[in-house]
Amino acid sequence: MKEMYDVVIVGGAVIGSAVAYYLTSNPDFTGSVLVVEKDPTYVKASTSLSSSSIRTQFSNPINVKISQYGSEVIRNFGEMMEVEGDKPDLNFHSGGYLFLANTPEQVQILRDNHKAQKSCGADVVLWNRDDLANAFPHLRVDDIELASYGQSGEGWFNNTGLMMGFKNKARAQGAEFIKDEVTGIGHDGNTVTSVTLASGQVVKAGTVVNCSGPRAAQTARMAGLDIPVEPRKRTLFVFDCAKTPEGSATVNNGRLPLMIDPSSVFCRPEGKYFLTGCAPDPDPTADWDDFEPVYTDFEEIIWPALAERSESFEAIKVINQWAGHYAFNTLDHNMVVGRHPEVKNFIFANGFSGHGLQQGPATGRGVSELIIYGGFRTLDLSPVGYERIVENRPFLEKAVI
Repeated sequence: MKEMYDVVIVGGAVIGSAVAYYLTSNPDFTGSVLVVEKDPTYVKASTSLSSSSIRTQFSNPINVKISQYGSEVIRNFGEMMEVEGDKPDLNFHSGGYLFLANTPEQVQILRDNHKAQKSCGADVVLWNRDDLANAFPHLRVDDIELASYGQSGEGWFNNTGLMMGFKNKARAQGAEFIKDEVTGIGHDGNTVTSVTLASGQVVKAGTVVNCSGPRAAQTARMAGLDIPVEPRKRTLFVFDCAKTPEGSATVNNGRLPLMIDPSSVFCRPEGKYFLTGCAPDPDPTADWDDFEPVYTDFEEIIWPALAERSESFEAIKVINQWAGHYAFNTLDHNMVVGRHPEVKNFIFANGFSGHGLQQGPATGRGVSELIIYGGFRTLDLSPVGYERIVENRPFLEKAVI
């Protein structure tokens, strides 16, 4: 290790690795990059424990555009991340998302969201009850008033493959990754000067990028700053069912897409099985080290909702489960990407509220532009900058699963 790096990235999962990749890919950047990751096995990283999917069905146009770029990267990932002839395959399943609404409020949200999505050119359609029944005849739809379906640009993929693709390519391009933990951040007035590592080494830093996921607030406080991000636990279940649901042969090859029930329960295919989860209510702050699944979510919330939605889900059996953490932005459920307005060499890339994997490519590109050019060049992410945190001005995202 050197004594000084132009950019020090705190956290080396998908966001940190994406930032390192885009910096080292740009010929206009000639500096040095250090990524500090305390657990390179990533066994408890939000990236590794996520449901690993991407959608364009958001309520804010900026989030739609972020995911459209993410989808483009996923499609071209093998070529982009090739290292010595090895082209990573993310095994992308373009199954789409299917949102269901059965109350006037939910219907209006879907219609409003659809306007935002179509304004960005997203390939999303609204279906009435008959359309839905024809597409997926195994679903019980008597209570459904409206559905929204993503015909392309949405699906699920290899989550660790995305992260490791960015990481391996960034390393091949000169970024340094070390196993260590940032325990302190030195600052002199309005300038961050260094990071202190658990190993005892002090590394001088030109710019520090906070990519520490659910621990974002902890990292920010080391620099005397604040960000309203906290860990929220989400439990995922893999289940088998006695009768496989089949849809129309003309829609998604007859397979169920990623369905979001009005109850907040979601479900999608996972190989020959299915992956499911729900948004808990209440949704308390989780302990940093609490990764124990909430087993009652399945019996009390998920299975009743799925069984009511389809006869195929009446006889199902859990075969695996795990819990991960959302880096939850309590202000507005949206990511925070940008410089601190006073400590300008401290950059936030935090608070993705469950969307970090799909928003990683656009975030990495945007942060690299801030560092290299002093502003965004491709997609203007300033509406989700840190200034709104200081001003307590929410930029709300309604479509949070």
